[in-house]
Amino acid sequence: MELQFLGTGAGQPSKKRNVSSIALKMLDEINEVWLFDVGEATQHQILRTNIRLRKVSKIFISHNHGDHIFGLPGLLATRSFQGDVGPLTIYGPAGLEQFVRTALKVSRTKISYPIKFVNLEEGGLIFQGQGFKVWTEKLAHRVPSFGYRVVEEARPGELLMDQLAQYNVPNGPLLGKLKNGEQVTLGDGTVLDGKDFLGPSKAGRIVTIIYDTRSTPAIAELARDADVLVHESTFAGDEADLARSYYHSTAVQAAKVARDNGVKRLYLDHISARYLGVKARKLESQAEKVFPNTKLANDFDRVVIPMKGEQNE
Repeated sequence: MELQFLGTGAGQPSKKRNVSSIALKMLDEINEVWLFDVGEATQHQILRTNIRLRKVSKIFISHNHGDHIFGLPGLLATRSFQGDVGPLTIYGPAGLEQFVRTALKVSRTKISYPIKFVNLEEGGLIFQGQGFKVWTEKLAHRVPSFGYRVVEEARPGELLMDQLAQYNVPNGPLLGKLKNGEQVTLGDGTVLDGKDFLGPSKAGRIVTIIYDTRSTPAIAELARDADVLVHESTFAGDEADLARSYYHSTAVQAAKVARDNGVKRLYLDHISARYLGVKARKLESQAEKVFPNTKLANDFDRVVIPMKGEQNE
């Protein structure tokens, strides 16, 4: 599992930062890529990565401001040229489907695959399957805005081959069934229960993505015990009043969320164009004083998220 930042700027693109988009790459797990927000020129950013649009199966939109959705129609159109890509599901607030379908209709763009829209109104579980669950909560922005929490279900432990050695189980389907915790019968009539030969299960990973919002208790519900928290940090810590007036958050507020909710790593995202060079580093240093394991996200940064107990790359 890996996160890749495709756009880390706020409001408008700059020479250093494109507008909002993040890819959650789960190629080893389910052979899919999920996108979170699709700001203008996201597909151009993708061209500079190893991401293939045919692998994008789900798109989660936080809210309907242009810097988070203007890249969506073009990306959807380009995906039609990728061969047999399969269906796509888009999650987002009311009005998103109208925006997309209107843009495609007016431009006479034909999409070669089915698109399903899931309209978000309140928080709760919005997806469950393939070993993952996704929750959302409504945040506090000028328009309806949603944060997302992706939870990987626990994985079975490894098959304890040393304990199985005495039974001479042949390679093949029987070992596969045992690894799945199933019962098997050997050629001599011996019945083995896979559950007796599995090591401890591995807890799944948690990724939380918070875009435009004021500080609000709903964020804690999404961020609790996250392996990675990506949190909008549009303003510096000493500009809390300004951030509130614009319905945004500061880097320090993001760090407090991470500190207070058992987060392992924090990435500051959605950075105002006013913060360049040393000024951008200021956001990171302010947040580090509150939560040391903080990093300022930049376009094309990649974040490997190892399984629990594994060393990070």
